Amino acid sequence: MDRPPRKWLLLCLVSVFAVITLLGSSSSSGAFSSSVKPEAYTNYRRLKEQTESDYIELKTFSSRTSNLKEIRLCGKEREDYVPCYNVSANLLAGFKDGEEFDRHCEESQDQPYCLVRPPRDYKTPLSWPAGRDVIWNANVKMSDDRFLSTGSMTKRLMMLDENQISFDSDHELIFDGVKDHSRQVAEIIGLGSDAEFWQAGVRMVLDIGCGFGSFGAHMLSLKVMTVCMAAYESTGSQVQLSLERGLPAVIGSLISRKLPFPSLSYDMIHCAQCGVSWDQKDGLSLVEANRILKPGGYFVLHETSLSTKTGSVIEGFTRKICWTLIGQQQETFIWQKTTGPQCYSSSTQGVIPPCREDHEDIHSYYQPLASCVAGTASKRWVPVQNKSSDSHITPAELEIHGKYFQQGEFFEDFESSRSALRNYWSLLTPLIFSDHPKRPGDEDPLPPYNMIRNVMDMNARFGGLNSAFLEAGKSAWVMNVVPIRARNTLPLILDQGFMGVVHDWCDPFPTYPRTYDMLHANGLLSYLVSEGCSITNLLLEMDRILRPEGWVVLSDKLEAIENARMITTQIRWEARVIDLENDSDQRLLVCQKPFVRK
Repeated sequence: MDRPPRKWLLLCLVSVFAVITLLGSSSSSGAFSSSVKPEAYTNYRRLKEQTESDYIELKTFSSRTSNLKEIRLCGKEREDYVPCYNVSANLLAGFKDGEEFDRHCEESQDQPYCLVRPPRDYKTPLSWPAGRDVIWNANVKMSDDRFLSTGSMTKRLMMLDENQISFDSDHELIFDGVKDHSRQVAEIIGLGSDAEFWQAGVRMVLDIGCGFGSFGAHMLSLKVMTVCMAAYESTGSQVQLSLERGLPAVIGSLISRKLPFPSLSYDMIHCAQCGVSWDQKDGLSLVEANRILKPGGYFVLHETSLSTKTGSVIEGFTRKICWTLIGQQQETFIWQKTTGPQCYSSSTQGVIPPCREDHEDIHSYYQPLASCVAGTASKRWVPVQNKSSDSHITPAELEIHGKYFQQGEFFEDFESSRSALRNYWSLLTPLIFSDHPKRPGDEDPLPPYNMIRNVMDMNARFGGLNSAFLEAGKSAWVMNVVPIRARNTLPLILDQGFMGVVHDWCDPFPTYPRTYDMLHANGLLSYLVSEGCSITNLLLEMDRILRPEGWVVLSDKLEAIENARMITTQIRWEARVIDLENDSDQRLLVCQKPFVRK
């Protein structure tokens, strides 16, 4: 197959898009430069006369690349495919005692080289906040029979008609309703109401086994970031359902491996009949919960069928990790983690001792659970009750993380992301992919603020894009992902009250198909090339987790962007390469995934 020379392609791209100046160049570390020009489109009207010739050149380029072979669509059986969860392969590899249900990318050989298609009746989710309470039934792998056959579910769900599901956020979690449960938790820990969670230092909550996500939805209404985490389920997934509602969620379990979070990450861990056997495996699940729980943080257990024997075993384990039972009402128990690391002194009889070394958490990615206490020597050992009342991270809090970066880098990341987001929002419109050469202009309306809800920043650095979304008032949350061998900035991201995980992008991401509205990555393509990973596999994975009509924004070096642009042709994305500056090697690739059914 004849391909146009690379130099010719470069000249063609530059001639088509040199008229667009959006952002400043990125630094060598992948951050946007603080010289980004936020007013990128003020001179569009005077360029109208050039658009016709640009369009002709663009059509010529498209015809030359159209000879690339499209990647085939997967079969119907792959509509809800999640890689790395293959029970048969795991059993053959010798995993047992529940570990066969865990994530094992090293054993999975069934990852298809094809595009995961949506279900036949799939529909674009409703915009936030309507999409929080009403979803399309066909978008999640859960049949009407499954809903109606479970008595407790029928109290929490109502079928509006044949193809919609409504969630009653006031009466979804337990018999007295999610709001009553939230108030009960607040009362047990000594607060006047659940509106005081934030001021009391409870700003990050991990909700294990979150059901349909309404506890998290209620906590988010109180400005408390609540993340759903549940094990992989082939049908009726809690994570898939929560993400469909626009609520933060990630697949994860406490079966055998550490979670992809650093030590001291969450102010509260919530388990309402979450299905975890806390009394098994010598309490290793509780030790892992203790690892990610901040000093003075709370462990909430709601269990309607907790036997006296099981409760006694759990109580014994909690003493070993220096937790105190601070209250119980009906079936709700709350423990508080000690505020002093000296409790874990090896001289304290019966207490699980500290780990010999507090390894960098970035290197404990999916490592086996350990029976020792991590984080006791960390500068981040700060009780939740001592948090600043400021909604932004303070210079003193930044100083704790100074080992990994200079404070100037943190503020530069935010400033450049703020300017970049304004320009992105102008680009996220089908106008740039339409059949005529029109470009955004001064009088063209911007996309609505709530057009995007679930966002993933695949190389999040310091969480600057997340901060920019919040400051701009966009109705979105961000899954901040720190690559496994990048600088360990994840503790800083979480300490800002943002959701984040560490992940190896040579492997698939633990989520269901079609669960993100926008994917962003700055410098990730070049990083993966240096790691020897496949860019094609990465873009196939991005296509899997991106909903139809969702958006991709990639910023990287010219060669990496050019290679990615060719692959987008094969996976059927609409794509445009944007030239950032004439003297810069950086380019922007803006893509939209089409609605492909067959």
